[in-house]
This record gives sequence, C-alpha cells and structure tokens, in this order.
Amino acid sequence: DLNGSIVHQGIAVYGNKGSTDQHAYVQQLRDGVLNFFVTFIEVDKDRHETALEVENGYTSGDYLHGFLRGTRSALYESGRESITVSIAEVNAFNIGALIAMYERAVGFYASLVNINAYDQPGVEAGKKAATKLLQLQRQVREKLTAGAGQTTEEIAHSIDADPEDVFHALRHLASNDPQIRTTAGDETVDEKFSLEQ
Repeated sequence: DLNGSIVHQGIAVYGNKGSTDQHAYVQQLRDGVLNFFVTFIEVDKDRHETALEVENGYTSGDYLHGFLRGTRSALYESGRESITVSIAEVNAFNIGALIAMYERAVGFYASLVNINAYDQPGVEAGKKAATKLLQLQRQVREKLTAGAGQTTEEIAHSIDADPEDVFHALRHLASNDPQIRTTAGDETVDEKFSLEQ
C-alpha cells in the first residue's frame, strides 16, 4: 500500500452481454458467495436501423432489455445488490463517458484502500517474463540444426534453460516456422526438432 505494507487488494472484473453466460456466471452470482456487486449497463436505443423481429413482435433489443431487467430482479430476490447505468445509445461520447467513469471509480477505490491504482508491478513482471521468453525462443531457434534433431532436454541443457519453457518455445516454432521439422518419438519428451535442409 502507500505506507509500504504488503496487501492483497483488488477487484476482479467479469462481464457478459445479454444471456451469454447466464448458466455459469449469473447462477454463481445469484446463489454463490456474496462478495461482489453487479453493474448493469442499459442502452435505451437498440439500433439506428429498423430492428428485425427475432420472434413475432419481439426484437433482439427487446430480449436484451428483458434479460437485463429479469436478471436484475433475480439477483435482487436473492439479496444481491446491483447498480444500473443507463445510456441513451452506444456512441463515441457515451462510451467515452463510461470509460471515464470507471477510470475515476478505480482511482477512488484505490484511495479508499490506500493503494496506488496506477502502479502495476504484476503487469511489469509479465512484460519482463515475456521478453525473457522471446529471447529464449531466439536461443532455441539458433540451436536447431539439420539432421537427426535434438530433444527438448538436449536443447535445454545446452543453453541452461528450463525444459518446460524450451518445450513450449519449440512447439510454437514448429507450428509456425516451415523450416522446423518435428520427428515423433515414443513419448512427447522423445520428440526431436531439427531444421529442414
């Protein structure tokens, strides 16, 4: 936190459109652990063009509206609180306003729990790890030779690298570089990788 103490704070953000994830996601929210809040984003105007009916008398927009109100009611019946943000239509201005609102909410939440919302060491750690893996991929590619080929273990040993990382680099290279050949072995660990001559 801002005082230098190690804390484990954050909000997990999940989302879905319409009824796509009703079975897995909303079921958990309605009847699972009560450790969340839900924000519904309601759009008043479905579309600019004439809406096509998907069933006699109902458009897809009618269904989305019905599912929003129905899901909200089902959550409320189980004591789940929610917020509904309504916008007139989907356009650049309204999307920008939503983004600005959520950016401000993140900053406000961070001030409540005494953390810097804009310092992201986890993201930076991921970028550094990705850079190392790209460098490893280059090393692996340079170790490949023509002929009988080498196993993952042999290549990993020759460059002092983690065999699992080398394996995934080899699989990626073999799937995307037509010059790299894979020779099957009895087991996956026996596969040999080489360059086409």
